Amino acid sequence: MLYFLPCPMIFTFFLFFPFIVALCYGNDGKQQGRSPSVIVIGGGMAGIAAARALHNASFQVVLLESRDRIGGRIHTDYSFGFPVDLGASWLHGVSNENPLASVIGRLGLPLYRTSGDNSVLYDHDLESYALFDMDGKQVPPELVTKVGEIFETILQETDKIRQESSEDMSVLRGLSIVFDRKPELRLEGLAHKVLQWYLCRMEGWFAADSDTISLKGWDQEVLLPGGHGLMVRGYLPVINTLAKGLDILLGHRVTKVVRRYNGVKVTVESGKTFFADAAVIAVPLGVLKAKKILFKPKLPDWKEAAIADLGIGLENKIILHFENVFWPNVEFLGVVADTSYGCSYFLNLHKAAGHAVLVYMPSGQLAKDVEKMSDEAAVNFAFMQLKKILPDASSPIQYLVSRWGSDINSLGSYSYDAVGKPHELYERLRVPVDNLFFAGEATSMSYPGSVHGAFSTGMMAAEDCRMRVLERYGEVDLFQPVMGEEASLSIPLQISRL
Repeated sequence: MLYFLPCPMIFTFFLFFPFIVALCYGNDGKQQGRSPSVIVIGGGMAGIAAARALHNASFQVVLLESRDRIGGRIHTDYSFGFPVDLGASWLHGVSNENPLASVIGRLGLPLYRTSGDNSVLYDHDLESYALFDMDGKQVPPELVTKVGEIFETILQETDKIRQESSEDMSVLRGLSIVFDRKPELRLEGLAHKVLQWYLCRMEGWFAADSDTISLKGWDQEVLLPGGHGLMVRGYLPVINTLAKGLDILLGHRVTKVVRRYNGVKVTVESGKTFFADAAVIAVPLGVLKAKKILFKPKLPDWKEAAIADLGIGLENKIILHFENVFWPNVEFLGVVADTSYGCSYFLNLHKAAGHAVLVYMPSGQLAKDVEKMSDEAAVNFAFMQLKKILPDASSPIQYLVSRWGSDINSLGSYSYDAVGKPHELYERLRVPVDNLFFAGEATSMSYPGSVHGAFSTGMMAAEDCRMRVLERYGEVDLFQPVMGEEASLSIPLQISRL
């Protein structure tokens, strides 16, 4: 059985805005001859999870997806002859406390643990790094470890700064103040470059630059135990399993959502319309920010403000497939530089999955700059970074390039806390508006930017929707969980460390 702890903010919100509940449904009784109906907009993890749950609860559900595939920012590609994820690829928190654990466990999907630490800073253990300078000389491992410890000390000092200041500031500004106060923490030469690489990895976690990340909000995410596990066979099997038997319409880009006291009317790009009792809005934050969907009546000011004020980051992948492995047997290859922008890192899929593949992962402004290039130029850029540390590197035989920032279906990778904006914005984005229910990683206050965050909010939106619609029909059953008793079964996760 699935249980969701009540959020105090929701109760507070409805206390001050009771009209939201009052406007949801009219007083007319159950419409004879049909089941409750819901339109789910968006076929990513959140939308698929919501549709699955409502379908299992005997609702009539149709899912509208703008792409020609399901998965959203989960995109497992098989063109190399084996699965490679262009989007999400990790389970953050390899434990039964993770909302996705039972699904992945049931499927028997193997995970490769890249870290036993659940810290934002170390999604890979330090011994799994091989860092190099621009001349191709490897950084001594003991220096990497020492600088990592110094970086943690610096971040602890920034905590003191944010507690002293009533106003927020960027992570980069916080670091600058620390160096002014404690000049002994300033590093020079190679140590400074390694510190910039740590900052680069931190920026990669948020898919944003340190001058835009909130110092007050950067560590507000709930970190589940168990470290980080790479989905060796990709995330698509999870999506396909949850989507089995659902009524999914691909190539249906939603342009307008009209809400009424007794239902919703949804219009797609072709002009076709759909009607239902309620709708689950599970499109990416970037799409909401760009106002690609017209809401009538307009969304409340507090909802529009949450959409506008949440940060949306960008991380891309340039996936290089080689004929042979010519690199060290470590999980991450890194290039240190004078600035975090100049640093680079490559994920080694050979160690995790046995394939001769390196994944270059630029984020923030670097990702935006690389995305302006053609695929061929982007691949050459990534390969030149690799040549700096491995001069004898052979050219890739195949490649893939993601473009999450310019993809009209995503317009960004995932959310983060922007400077000066409260962490509670995630919850405000999740709160329903009449008979519209919102889901997605950007509506998860506990797990923003993660697949399990998207999944859990999809389930919560489905439960909120189910209760509200059945309340209207006078058929609320407080003891019927959306997914049934089977969801509580504990299935061990397959995990390995080579």
